Amino acid sequence: MAKRNPKVAIVSDISLQRLALAHAVKGQGYDLVLNSSPERLDDRLFKSVEPDVWIVDLQNEDDELLDRILDLGVPVLFGLDAAPAQGTRQYPRWERRVFIKLYDVVGHPVIQENLEPLEKQAVAPVAPREIYVPQELMTYKSQRLEFVCVLAASLGGPAAVKEFLDFIPSGLPVAFVLAQHIDARMQESLTRVLVRHNHMPCHIAHDGDKLKSGQLLIAPVETEIDFSADGQVISRNIKWDGPYSPSIDQVLANVGRRFGKKSIAIIFSGMGSDGSISGPQMVEAGGSVWAQDEKTCACPSQPDAMRATGCVSFSGTPFDLANRLVIHISRNLSAHTA
Repeated sequence: MAKRNPKVAIVSDISLQRLALAHAVKGQGYDLVLNSSPERLDDRLFKSVEPDVWIVDLQNEDDELLDRILDLGVPVLFGLDAAPAQGTRQYPRWERRVFIKLYDVVGHPVIQENLEPLEKQAVAPVAPREIYVPQELMTYKSQRLEFVCVLAASLGGPAAVKEFLDFIPSGLPVAFVLAQHIDARMQESLTRVLVRHNHMPCHIAHDGDKLKSGQLLIAPVETEIDFSADGQVISRNIKWDGPYSPSIDQVLANVGRRFGKKSIAIIFSGMGSDGSISGPQMVEAGGSVWAQDEKTCACPSQPDAMRATGCVSFSGTPFDLANRLVIHISRNLSAHTA
């Protein structure tokens, strides 16, 4: 029997708090079955919902309402901080705290990623136009690790990432790291479906592996990884920090800290806001953050959350993002050579 997605009910006497909590709950993938002020929560509405958890946030105490909710025997979350303004540094951290509290009570939302359509996809997508690769970039050779590009994705991400990779010209001096929220049992399938038509070398990262231009390493679900200055994978042998595995925030933090101006992050389709804490930090370190546009995302929550931080300098389709990467590398290598 398929697992049922947890249901959440919200009661708050502050309209802005209700909006922020609803955004956080739905953005993380939970089913929001009620979002009401106390005065609108009449008997009919109260009896019409059967949530797995109540979020109660009241400035003015209502003992009768609290007693009625507590008598249901359903978990209740109290004492959530007031939501900061969206787009501030504090907002993603607040949203993450809300998610952790929900996760501790009802577990992860039920998000099923289906790789079967990608496994059956007969041909690679047709580019809307050709990606122009300058001659000097096609013939560029270097023993150094020139660029590290993090591909960050969650729900609906594999299809978008595969489309992006199918457009990437071979020989680009950039190493790719994928941070994809997915069941650990599906990661091996991911290494096959993402490169079916582009034939980019791809495998799950292990301790001692090395970032190499034109290759894709997939961050493992089970353990956090970091990188040495020359791109060697360092397994921390600890779980990823936070409720997500792998943690996009942690991958961005590790890559941005280590590679600075050489670092790039591309945020693809996904549920939630993982990455929104470390994205601005990567930009401050000299790196770049781009995102898939809303209209081509199966789920735009994750790229939208990153855009809300103000650190995204470019948004586009998977093809647009692949083209942007070629232009970015060409310009930066030319400036470095000059």
